[in-house]
Amino acid sequence: MFKIDLTKFKKYDKPGPRYTSYPTAPHFNEKFTHENFLDEVIKTNYGKGLPDLSLYFHLPFCDTLCYFCGCNMLITRNRDRVKEYINYLKREIDMMRTYILPDRQVTQLHWGGGTPTHLMPEEIADLASYIKSSFDFKDDSENGCEIDPRDLTKTHLEALRNNGFNRISMGVQDFDEKVQKAVNRIQPEDITRQTVNWVKELGFSSINLDLMYGLPFQTLQSFSDTVDKVINISPDRIAVFNYAHLPWLKKHMALIHAEDLPQPEEKLEILKMTIEKLTSAGYVFIGMDHFAKPDDELTIALNEKKLYRNFQGYSTHAGSDLYAMGITAISQLHNVYAQNYKTEKEYFNSIDNETLPIAKGYNLSEDDILRREVISKLMCNFELDFSDIEKQFNINFKEYFSWGLNNLDEMINDELLILKDNKIEITQMGKLLIRNIAMNFDGYIERKEDTAKYSRTV
Repeated sequence: MFKIDLTKFKKYDKPGPRYTSYPTAPHFNEKFTHENFLDEVIKTNYGKGLPDLSLYFHLPFCDTLCYFCGCNMLITRNRDRVKEYINYLKREIDMMRTYILPDRQVTQLHWGGGTPTHLMPEEIADLASYIKSSFDFKDDSENGCEIDPRDLTKTHLEALRNNGFNRISMGVQDFDEKVQKAVNRIQPEDITRQTVNWVKELGFSSINLDLMYGLPFQTLQSFSDTVDKVINISPDRIAVFNYAHLPWLKKHMALIHAEDLPQPEEKLEILKMTIEKLTSAGYVFIGMDHFAKPDDELTIALNEKKLYRNFQGYSTHAGSDLYAMGITAISQLHNVYAQNYKTEKEYFNSIDNETLPIAKGYNLSEDDILRREVISKLMCNFELDFSDIEKQFNINFKEYFSWGLNNLDEMINDELLILKDNKIEITQMGKLLIRNIAMNFDGYIERKEDTAKYSRTV
């Protein structure tokens, strides 16, 4: 069980990157074009022993607007609009597939949104079948889909399961009815439990539930009740996200009244209670906002130091090339990030012009690749052996990262980490503040080149 010092939470609660990538998405630029991405795709599909593939498909449509949502989504009930999008998505698959060597296998597939189950069951089956026929999947590939239990039928889940999906993730956020009304997401507990039962009946291997703290009208007691119910439901994984109120970035968040949000002190109390309850119930803290049962693949990967982090969060598939399709989707190859257009019009026009729908991206420098490795090791392993980095990149670690190492004294005094002669070890409390620790090795922060607005670290 975690024992949490609230004074340290308060002290280190400041804006900072989530490091689903390094450099982070605000550094992507429009000078990076579809030609840059295509060059890298071709280059990384040459030779033998190439990494496996990870595929992401963005299905942005939702039936109703959740006021807290920070995702790239589109509200529609126009079925023709959905069908048109799926047709263009298939065309992007065809385009991308021509450049990827046919013997490269898919080890991971994820559908995100939006709400992928906004698709009708027959549309799910059609798209899934098209993807399966376009790529070579490993027998043990991890195939996950985000779902919304509202308006979900068992037939939706059967369509997913019959087409190779074996993992499900769905939002709960909070079971309290007053909170649900305030964020425009009415999801009774019995609907959630019914969906979990269906998922288990159909033989999915894993289910994740998302919670969110910091929503309007949440109290320590009300959210404690929600956490107790989620523990009783007993999902394999639980994600606990911090609601970041950013109405200047997401206009619909202005529908949430700032005066209804819990005060910072109570918000931290809610987080403390949640972590302590989940770890007391046997869930292992994986990192950031993720928890998993002791026998889960994420926990095993954490223990074996094989954990990986990308745009979908923590993963067990390190080293895969991530090809992402659909609007706003972000691909990640070894040396580049590439993000698709955000609007349907731009996305459709690009595909009509037979060009990959890349809006912006980033070519990583040698320094970026080095720092990405360091930050990834800290966030996934909670320790860093300097000699490993020195051998891999032929540097003197203490000289190269002198700025960051010199910043660690206060964190050492606050017992967030232990700095040894050739190693950093993160303490239990430090694991909860790992974003703060990682920022000391961020070159853009060191050079004062990072002006982006980030969510708070706690």
